[in-house]
Amino acid sequence: MTHYVFYFLSFLAILSGLMVVFSKNPIHSVLYLVITFFAIAGHYILLNAQFLAVVHIVVYAGAIMVLFLYVLMLLNLNVSAEPVKKTWVKVAGVISGGMLLLTLVATFGKAETQPLIQKDATIGVTANLGKILFNEFALPFEISSVLLLGAMVGAIMLSKKEVNK
Repeated sequence: MTHYVFYFLSFLAILSGLMVVFSKNPIHSVLYLVITFFAIAGHYILLNAQFLAVVHIVVYAGAIMVLFLYVLMLLNLNVSAEPVKKTWVKVAGVISGGMLLLTLVATFGKAETQPLIQKDATIGVTANLGKILFNEFALPFEISSVLLLGAMVGAIMLSKKEVNK
């Protein structure tokens, strides 16, 4: 039964991820991204990481998507105001995307295909995760908080209007 749920969530995540890229309306792209995040949270639940699934929904599907919608409304994207990209920019994008695809294919070609078997059912429990996070990973956790603070200050500075004197 879990195989069918996994395949359904994978199909939903891939389909909605493609719709994010190919959708013409940016608001629809954001909504498809929310569906993708929920499908990924479903994968976390299948892996017995309930805390990670809840945090993923709250942080990404909640806060980040609200931020994306705010930025889209702030930018007021119009098709007529969009600048036309030059040919060399499009060629550079295709080349860099192809190199990324080549790297991913080479990486996944060497990956092990054995299934992940969880021997301990308490891996995703909040208490164990908290102990590991604040004992072994305290420094990276604090560094990421400083990084997020810098990103927040940068976003405020970018959205601030300049006053001409």
